[in-house]
Amino acid sequence: MYRLPLRPEVRSWASAQLNGFSQIFLQRHPGCGALILLAIALGAPALLGGALLGGAAGWLTAVRRRYRKEDIEAGLYGYNGVLLGLLLSARFEPSLYLALVILCAGGMSSLLLNPLLAAARQRKWLPAYTLPFVSFGWLWLALGGPLELVPSAASADGLLQHGWIGTPLAVVRGIGQVIFLDAPLAGACVLTALLAANWRVAAWALFGSVLALSLATLQGLPEQDLLAGLYGLNGALVAIALGKDFRQPWSVLAGVLLSVLLQPGFAVLGLPAMTAPFILACWLVLASTLLLRCILPSLRRLPE
Repeated sequence: MYRLPLRPEVRSWASAQLNGFSQIFLQRHPGCGALILLAIALGAPALLGGALLGGAAGWLTAVRRRYRKEDIEAGLYGYNGVLLGLLLSARFEPSLYLALVILCAGGMSSLLLNPLLAAARQRKWLPAYTLPFVSFGWLWLALGGPLELVPSAASADGLLQHGWIGTPLAVVRGIGQVIFLDAPLAGACVLTALLAANWRVAAWALFGSVLALSLATLQGLPEQDLLAGLYGLNGALVAIALGKDFRQPWSVLAGVLLSVLLQPGFAVLGLPAMTAPFILACWLVLASTLLLRCILPSLRRLPE
């Protein structure tokens, strides 16, 4: 049977879009991205259009600005736009006006990410992670009122089960909450997507969500937030980001602990935490590691 081959530019576009979804979890894997896309379609179909629109806006901006082709194809200019599209679609009612805002937000995320990537490579700055998403997420949420965007009437809080069954559901929810999915089935689909990319990544995500939930429980943080997976999401991301180097497992433990300690502070500031605790925790751990590497050789050279 004859198959019509896809043109190279179409194949490149599709791969970049799917990689944009997988890069939310620091992976370059189109299959993983496709399963994450499926998880959104099953768990929150109302958010799917915003996710696709934000990712496409980030990709198109990078193409028009002639950023590095390798980065574009890897999906690095898509994941922040996808997250912004999910966030804005979850917070505001759908409209043509909202679509224009998502397009603008996705494009702006690529404009900010480009110098951050260059600085990380050329000047050894810390990784950008989801900084464009968090920065512009706060900005557009604050502008929602002045722009007369209608807040979403849909409630993100489902029926949370307590007791022994609530804990494993909260762990899976934590992984799904990275992309604003609170249904356990959607979280399981995301975990399957990570498993398709690399079983170690899925294992780190589970470990990070479990550890964050345990530490948050010991701190006596609100049970509603624990069961909803709102602490597990940053723990999962921290474990994935810092778990690449298995020779230093302490860094994962320190990073997850920091993310749990930092998260309540954003509520005090009146800001949604989103993935900000993940970014700050990873930065603190990486900066501390670099500092130790600089200090230890100097200490060894000191005369006894």
